[in-house]
Amino acid sequence: MTTLTHRSRRVEAAGGGKQQQEEEGTEKRDSLEDEGEKGDCKDLRLTLMEEVLLLGLKDKEGYTSFWNDCISSGLRGCILIELALRGRVQLEPQTMRKKRLLDRKVLFRSDAPTGDVLLDEALKHIKATEPAESVQSWIELLTGETWNPLKLHYQIRNVRERLAKNLVEKGILTTEKQNFLLFDMTTHPVTNTTEKQRLVKRVQDGLLERWVNDPHRLDRRLLALIVLANAADVLENAFASLADERYETAVTRSRELLDYDPEAEACKPGAVEMIWAVMAAFNKA
Repeated sequence: MTTLTHRSRRVEAAGGGKQQQEEEGTEKRDSLEDEGEKGDCKDLRLTLMEEVLLLGLKDKEGYTSFWNDCISSGLRGCILIELALRGRVQLEPQTMRKKRLLDRKVLFRSDAPTGDVLLDEALKHIKATEPAESVQSWIELLTGETWNPLKLHYQIRNVRERLAKNLVEKGILTTEKQNFLLFDMTTHPVTNTTEKQRLVKRVQDGLLERWVNDPHRLDRRLLALIVLANAADVLENAFASLADERYETAVTRSRELLDYDPEAEACKPGAVEMIWAVMAAFNKA
């Protein structure tokens, strides 16, 4: 679920023609910017960040694996792709001297509010940064992995905690305190198991029943989710409930998908370049 506000058209009987046109124009822009979200839940719409975190959370314990050191950067990759899918940012256009994906800069397109605090915070940084930075640089900056003290303010802090709070507000998680011998920790067990199962089933179906063997025929948000879940080291959590044979098939097909050459795929018609650029950044890492 996103926290976007969906406007309803208001048709006034008299003197409302101009206002109606303005609102319809706004609706049209929002529809274009939010393209790709149609595949989300019928009842709830989650951002890519929320979906990746939800896949990574242990249902009963309410926290991610202590051994997972990839999820922080993976969530920052989610931010870039989400902003691109919503039309707020884009990759620098190609020129005659073709640049690699990782050499192309992230360009600001629109500062229209997304309705999500984390996305708006990142968008503000991207808008204010001159010269523009690459995808890999932004992942590092938003994660706080920089040696330049002048760029430390780009770090978006407490991302997991803030996302968990969003999911609590959406009725998917709850908040508890657990004692771990020497310290207390706030945890967020899953309460809406239906929503978690829906998310898991969407990933499984994309790699099993609805497998198309072509990333450009795959729903773009599902493609992004698979790429990002793999980058955050939580993708296999979606396969845990599968029988052995189906598990092997899902893993094999996800590997096939993730082994595509990002440079080649980004050049194909209809490709969302940001998805492939983020994949290239994590492949390099």
